[in-house]
Order: sequence, then C-alpha cells, then structure tokens
Amino acid sequence: MATTEEELFASVDALLEEEPQLPPPAERARLREAAGITQARLAQALKTSTQTVKNYENGRSEPKSPRLEAYQRLLNGWAAKYPAHGGSAAPVGVSQPKVAETFTGPAAPAATAPETTAPAATTPETTAPVEAPAVPVAPERPAGPAASSRRPAVKKAPAPAADPRFPHGPLAVLDGDGCAYGTGGIVLDCPATTVPELVEWTLRESGLGAPKLNRYGKDSDPLIVLTAAAAVKLGLPERLEGHEQRRSLRLPEDHPVVKQVAKAKWQLTQRGFGPWARIYRKAQGRERQCVQLAILPWDALDERSWPGVAEMEPADVARVLGVYAQRVITPRGSTAVSGLELMTALRPPTRPERDEGTGNWVSAYNPGSLGTEPVDPAPPEATPEHPVIVQSGWTGGFLDEEAYQWVRDIDLLTDQECTLPFAIGLDLNTAFLAAAARLVVGLSAPDHFHAPKFNPKIPGSWLVDLSHIELDPRLPSPFTPDGTRPTGPAWYQTHTVAYAQELGYNVHPIEAYLRRETGAYLDPWHDRLKTAYVDTLADLGVTKDLSDTEFLAAMEKHKQVDPALAAVLTAIKATVKGGVGKLRERPQGKHYKEGERWPALERPTWRPDIRAAVISKARVNMHRKLLNMSRMTGLFPLAVLSDCVVYPSPGDSPLDFLPYAASGKPQPGAFRLGPTPGLAKLEGVQSMLWAVDLMEKGLNPARHIKGGDAVFDEGE
Repeated sequence: MATTEEELFASVDALLEEEPQLPPPAERARLREAAGITQARLAQALKTSTQTVKNYENGRSEPKSPRLEAYQRLLNGWAAKYPAHGGSAAPVGVSQPKVAETFTGPAAPAATAPETTAPAATTPETTAPVEAPAVPVAPERPAGPAASSRRPAVKKAPAPAADPRFPHGPLAVLDGDGCAYGTGGIVLDCPATTVPELVEWTLRESGLGAPKLNRYGKDSDPLIVLTAAAAVKLGLPERLEGHEQRRSLRLPEDHPVVKQVAKAKWQLTQRGFGPWARIYRKAQGRERQCVQLAILPWDALDERSWPGVAEMEPADVARVLGVYAQRVITPRGSTAVSGLELMTALRPPTRPERDEGTGNWVSAYNPGSLGTEPVDPAPPEATPEHPVIVQSGWTGGFLDEEAYQWVRDIDLLTDQECTLPFAIGLDLNTAFLAAAARLVVGLSAPDHFHAPKFNPKIPGSWLVDLSHIELDPRLPSPFTPDGTRPTGPAWYQTHTVAYAQELGYNVHPIEAYLRRETGAYLDPWHDRLKTAYVDTLADLGVTKDLSDTEFLAAMEKHKQVDPALAAVLTAIKATVKGGVGKLRERPQGKHYKEGERWPALERPTWRPDIRAAVISKARVNMHRKLLNMSRMTGLFPLAVLSDCVVYPSPGDSPLDFLPYAASGKPQPGAFRLGPTPGLAKLEGVQSMLWAVDLMEKGLNPARHIKGGDAVFDEGE
C-alpha cells in the first residue's frame, strides 16, 4: 500500500513530539551566559526560584507547562542570536563581575551541582591574589536560600546503572554459593574461589561500577560486599581478632590471602586488608583497575550508621547499599570516609587544560576545589598535637567551634515553667548539612593580619574579645559550645563574630588568620546530600506537602514503612556528620607521638577551618532560632545538645508551643516542622518533672529525651 504525504507528516510529527523540547542542560547555561543574564534574573522572568533555574541547567529537573513553553521560546530566541559555533554569540560568562585584585573575600559562588553530562559553564570561585595586607570590604554575598525544586514524592528502587559500561550497577553482595546480588534484583554467577580471581572477575566480567559524579572526576570503582560465608570460601577468617580498635584491625602481611594478592601482582592500599580493602593495579591509560571489598563479618557496616543492615539477606544488603550508591556515592569505607570522598568526587582537584606551548593536555588546578596539595592550618585552627603547634611552641589558644552542650541553670527556671506538664525535644534535620548550604570557605593557605577591620564576608579565624556582650542568661551564649559567657579574648570563626555584629555589638579583632582564595566548596556536596535525604524521606512517606500534623504522624511510623530505606536514611545522616568530622581527623593508634605528622594531614581535605565554619554556622543558626522563639512565644529552652533542643510545653506535641500565624502558617525565624535540612522533627516527649530531675543531677535532658542515650557523634 502506498504511503500518503499526510501519513508521513503524521509519523514525523510523532517523532518530533518524542524529541526533548529543550536543548541539553549545558547548552541552556551557555545561552543564558552568552545573553548576559544571571540565573536570578532568569528565575524572575520565569516566575520561579534561582535554585530551580540551577536545576534546569544541571539536568536535575525539567520545567513543566506553561513554564516549559516560555523557557523554550526564550532559549530558541537566544540560540538564534548566539549560535554555538561563532556567529554573534557573546563570550560565555560575559555577565560575571570581575573580581578586584585586592583581598576582597569571595566572589559570588556559583552553586554547581554534580554533573554527569556535558559541563555547564561555571565561574571559578576564587579571588585574585593580594598585594597589600589590607582587608577591605568584600562584595555582596550571593542571595540566601532559594526554594528547592519540586521532585516526585516517591521514587522507585534504583534500576541498574544506565551507563553501558556498568550494566549491572555499582556493587554486588557475594554469598557462599557464588551468587552475587546486585541492585534492581540482579543476581550474577561468580565462579571465583580466591580473592585475586574475585578481583579479575569483577573487573572483566561483572559489569559493575558507576560513572563519575563530575566531568573532571573518576568513575567509582566496583564494590563487592562479602558475607561471612563468602569470606570463609575465599580463605579469609570469619572474624578479625586483635586488641586494637576495631577499625584499625588488619590481616597480617604473612596471611595466605595477602600473599595470594601480592603473587598475582595486585596491590593493597596503605590501610592493608581490613574491613574495607582496596585492591588495585596501576591504571593503564585511562582505565582504572581497582576493586573495593567490604567484609560484613569484620564490621564493615557499623551498626550506628547502617542499623540492622549487616544482618539482612544479601539481596536486601544490595538494595540498601545500591540506593545509597545511587543517591550519595558508592561506599568507600565508613560513612565518614564516604562523606569525605563525596566532597572530592564532586569537586575534583584537577581538570585537563591545553598547554599553549606544546599543545598537549596537562593536569591543571580545578577552580573551586581544594587542589592536590595539603595546606597547613593557622595555629589557632590546629590541634595541640599538630606539628605546627609543637614546632612553634604556640600558646595563643585555639578555636573552640563545637556544637552546643548546654543546660540552663536550674535556678533560672520559673515556677510557671516548672508547673508545665511536658518537656519536648525538637531535633533539627541534618543541621550541619543545612549550615553547609552556600557556605563560603577558604580554599588557600591562611595569612596572618594584625588589628584587621572585621569583614563578615571573609572566612577565617579572628582573635576578638566578646566578653562584654551580655545576653539573656536563660539562653546559651552563642559564642561558646557550653553556652557560658566568654571571659576574655578568644579565637572565633567568621560566622560567630558576624553574629555578634548582627546582635548589634561592635567587634574589634586583635588579629586574624584569613584566606585570600575563597569559594562555596561544599555547595555540590550539600545539594546531593540534601536531595538524597529528602528523596529517601519521601520514599518513607514523609513528603514536603504534608501539614504539620500529618508530618508528625508520618515521622512516627516512617522507620516501619521500609526498614531498608530507613537504614539508608540513617546512613545519609551519618555521612553528613562523619564527613564534617573527617575534615579534622585526629591521629589514631597508641604508637602516635605528639608533633609527628599523621596520615590524614597529607590530604588536601584535612581542613579544620572548614569544619569550624560549618559548626560555627550551625550553632549560630540554632541560637538565632532560640532567640526568635523567646521573642515570639516567651519560651526558653531547658537544654541544647548539638542539633536537639528541649522546651517546656503545656501539651505533649510541638504543635502546643511552636509559633503559628493567625492563618495557621508557621512563623518564620523560629523552629518549624518539616522534612528538609534545617527544619525540625520531634525527638521525644517526657514529663517536666523528669527533665528537672536530670537538670538537678547535672545531666542534659536533650541527651536522654528520646528515652535513652541519644548518639551525637561528630564523626571523629
């Protein structure tokens, strides 16, 4: 039968409708920048948030009608004016302001998200070097938090990786019968009977691995998780024995399996054959040859970070770790190690750059990253055993930027408070993660300044006397972790000093250690972990569209909805705290001597100043809410521990004391219930008599409000 023109047109039109209606994300960013339009200006035109535009430009979300058609029309117009190759296109980044060649603090950082496709143009988050040791006023900080993009309320369990190089996903769990359980229900047949055979099978036949999270990064090496039966089958002991800390236990070098690995010309990393063993050969060209092992009976999955996972069936272990790998990163060790690895995976230290002299591609510094070389801290940022301190004889004091551990003086309780029936604990969701959002930190080594003018835009450590500031004693001081009033000059991170200024007090730094190159280093880390946290909570039935009453009910039962996903949620939270803690990892092992360098110091990510910035901002955020609560409701906290605060309450629900407007909406500035980082959830309810009794004994009700000893681990 002859085909008519009408039928052909209909067929072609159908194909056109199936095509993506917008150019790739990287091209969207190129066109906007060529037109000289900022993301904020575009967001205004599209009647949406800046964060949503960012999501359009890094491929994390797509516009829906009618915004889709408007965005398409705009991009088509720009494409006609600014073709990709030549034409009248303006240079990429034409709208970005130039950074003055003085020490002005951060240029407005572009909060780049993880990239798995073609790169969108980004602005280097660095400032030019300085000539004179002056500290003039910095340019304006980027706009405050924008609304998150809308995402589906519930996501399905992860499907196998879309990358054709890794058809079977990022990892597999091996049992004693040679079955390797992957993500998405895949079961592979693994014939290996020795560790070298397992490594060869993983690299040559398994189809396991995961693509890089940033265009300048590296693919994730495949992970093989060994059950107890699999470990024994491969010649490994079922348990690691020894008297050292569990995490430092390793197979001895003369163990048969270690010898097998060496004989097959494979290598182990410096941490040896322990619960998380990495086996590798030097890369051939671009192809990495590395396999990560996690040995379940050796406590590879810590119960605090992965509750109940080690006892699950292999297919369920694969599901838990697969969701985590898809949303966060393929595990490389503890959740703390994975949190740190995620920072580097999203901000690789180098990128390829063409050498103009030779025409060859060379490895160059990737702007916005921490680079490849470790940086010594300023003395007040170091720890007492650090070589910088021991060799210099420093006695000038240290930063004490830690999370709150404060209990109100029992004598400051009023009779009215004591007659209230309940004490209620509120916990801020991933408070450190919320503090990492749009956090400008130092990227370079510190420089020393005497009597500088305080600049809240410049990250660093300031010696300043805040003891003259008198605040309500029913609130903890915002300047110290134990909530006591400072007694004289002390070192503080920028956010702490800036908060003193925000409260209306003058500050006059005596000296400071500041960094010339700055950027929002943690932004992509924050974005990925926030999305992982929110999506996993949504899978457990806790979505953004719930009323406060519905939210409290959903949180009460979310762990029972799906224990596997509840374990993923716990692991995500542990990744945040542990990753921040790893930025100041202390020496380990009984053989360490003060003043020696320890292995963590060789990492560019050993950055106690960045850790201090996160914790300082988190503590200031907490105090701001405490202060606003006292002004709105007249209520004062009984105790604070890290991100948990306990209030007296007339009822057994947070709804009985949190401030709401006449419309029923939560009052901005105070504690608010919700599923996103920085919002609050119910931690526990006890009687007021119970809380007062603990306070009289010198104990912290916030530690026990859940009904037992809560775990508050900073990841160190």
